[in-house]
Amino acid sequence: MMRGVLVLLLVGLGACRPTGSPESPAPGTSSRSGQERGAPTGLRYLGGPAEDGFARATQPRDFVFPRDHGSHDEFRNEWWYFTGNLEDSDRRHFGFELTFFRIALAPPGGEPRMSAWAARQVWMAHFAITDVQNGHLIAAERFARGALGLGGATATPFRVWVEDWSASGEADARNARFTLRAQDARMAISLEVEAFKPVAVQGDRGLDPKGSEPGNASYYYSFPRLAVHGALRVDGAQSDVSGTAWMDREWSTSALSAGVVGWEWFGVQLSDDRELMLYRLRQTDGKSGAYSGGSLVETDGTTTRLRRADVEFEPTEFWTSQRTHVRYPVSWRVSIPAEGLTLSIEPLVRDQEINLSVRYWEGAVRVTGRADEGPLTGQGYLELAGY
Repeated sequence: MMRGVLVLLLVGLGACRPTGSPESPAPGTSSRSGQERGAPTGLRYLGGPAEDGFARATQPRDFVFPRDHGSHDEFRNEWWYFTGNLEDSDRRHFGFELTFFRIALAPPGGEPRMSAWAARQVWMAHFAITDVQNGHLIAAERFARGALGLGGATATPFRVWVEDWSASGEADARNARFTLRAQDARMAISLEVEAFKPVAVQGDRGLDPKGSEPGNASYYYSFPRLAVHGALRVDGAQSDVSGTAWMDREWSTSALSAGVVGWEWFGVQLSDDRELMLYRLRQTDGKSGAYSGGSLVETDGTTTRLRRADVEFEPTEFWTSQRTHVRYPVSWRVSIPAEGLTLSIEPLVRDQEINLSVRYWEGAVRVTGRADEGPLTGQGYLELAGY
């Protein structure tokens, strides 16, 4: 839900440092404390009002495809978010995340700058693989300015990229075929992705409120179930893999409301061919904020909007990072009484903390539970931000 807005931290950090700069830690490691690297700093950048000059999400939107798969530079921030669960022929399980973020440094307009290096956008990408058999996550990041072809997004043909990490292909509202490519010293993916279901429009016809303030909302849609096949490499071992993935698309100029300190986001694919997207805006008292919500995607692709009162959240297990000493609620019980759903959501690996320029926990999860029709299983991804 609000996942991508963490990257506004980069505006304050001067995000155009090159990939692999001396102050950057090695992928999956940390050279600084959690206090110095932590998400709380990033959250503070979202607490104030947005700058004048940016567009605001204020009314429901009729998405137009393929145009809306591309960049919306009139808004302050935007992201393309792929997560998924894969297996090889030996049933070895992997989770993966490949995400692209655009952050505007200034509103549209203003005096043109003649330098070829001049940029009004910063681009960031995160790439992570969870190796379930070996019980660890590897993560890496890249930054680029929106100049000289280093980072950007186009709608026709669809492509979003930061240097040689990319998602590309063809997509409209009902059909999507993407190619995902990324590599780092310890890992790589080359995946072909195809939509099982059409776009799921989130919120109120695409307008997803984050608070009561005017314009404190995003435009949000998802491809909730994607078929995946391709190749994956981890620590020198390459495998042919297949599985399912989820894609989220969101853009906004929103800020966190006062009293919101973080969130939990759940993207779950159930064995009865339904999908569940939930986010819980977490207040300072630990309770769910008024604008928490989500959606249930039916087998035919239709969606049911869920509000705070519709969903019951209960953390059932916590894990503490030895690197940052942050305590995360990594297991949850989630109930939606009106839909007859009760689910237990557990991590495939407890240590799926991503500790790069922005710190958060995001990783592959398994799901067990019940619906009115009987037992359910499933899989998906969980994100924990602001801890």
